[in-house]
Amino acid sequence: MNAPLRVLDLHKSYGGREVVAGISFALNPGECYGLLGPNGAGKTTTLRCCLGLTTPDGGDITLVNEPVPQRAREARMKVGVVPQFDNLDPDFNCAENLLVFGRYFGLGDDTIKARIPDLLEFAGLAGKEKAPLRSLSGGMKRRLTLARALVNDPDLLVLDEPTTGLDPQARHLIWDRLKQLLAAGKTILLTTHFMDEAERLCHRLAIMDNGRIVAEGSPRELIAGEIESSVVEVFGEAAPEWAATHAGRYAKRVETSGETVFCYLDDAAPLLTDLGHRPELRSLHRPANLEDVFLKLTGRELRD
Repeated sequence: MNAPLRVLDLHKSYGGREVVAGISFALNPGECYGLLGPNGAGKTTTLRCCLGLTTPDGGDITLVNEPVPQRAREARMKVGVVPQFDNLDPDFNCAENLLVFGRYFGLGDDTIKARIPDLLEFAGLAGKEKAPLRSLSGGMKRRLTLARALVNDPDLLVLDEPTTGLDPQARHLIWDRLKQLLAAGKTILLTTHFMDEAERLCHRLAIMDNGRIVAEGSPRELIAGEIESSVVEVFGEAAPEWAATHAGRYAKRVETSGETVFCYLDDAAPLLTDLGHRPELRSLHRPANLEDVFLKLTGRELRD
């Protein structure tokens, strides 16, 4: 089967600065592919190029078997998009938002109206057809935006940070719905700043930094290949001083952030024994995760 999205050697610059610097990736049908990176890494520009909303400086993009940007409009007819910020129409109720949006895809009103009950049920909004937008919580609006992205029964769903700002209950509900879509054979391109979200949903992912892909693979492959197996986090005012003289004896790699010291190692037992004799320090021993990989590859400094 053809890749729902294929990107080859994509380049884009603004004001002499190369924002996307020759990246290549392809999605397999029926998978969730994640695009991760700190602010300014080039993720949003990449998405905009893929959807034909921004013209690249170089490279080839094929979206649902259509060349982009040459036939971007035709390609977008088979794509659903959940933008980073909700752009629902506040003048319409829930059903009207779906009806008007469906018309953009050339769907007849009867077809759209027949789909609305199932879409609202899928989004956990059954019975909210006539509810005005102002009566919905943030989580409800986000779920309505997801339902709206499905009104044209797309082959590919593009999600730009779909759970930002949501409470844990709403996040878990959206995760459940996305898993249902994957089980039904949909393909998803996801950007997120939540590493646990990427671990739960993504079959494969790429980590971007400074416009380049610095790592690609499944979450499990990246954790196994890029990071030590265990992490011991050491807390307390005395932690940085302790780390300067002791941590290197036990850990392969040590990072300090404020009063927290991160010790990366494969055998934590000797370090934990040492910490057992230091009541002034607190510690947490855990397996390495995708966030550890992300921070190793992109750094801990704040990005704006």
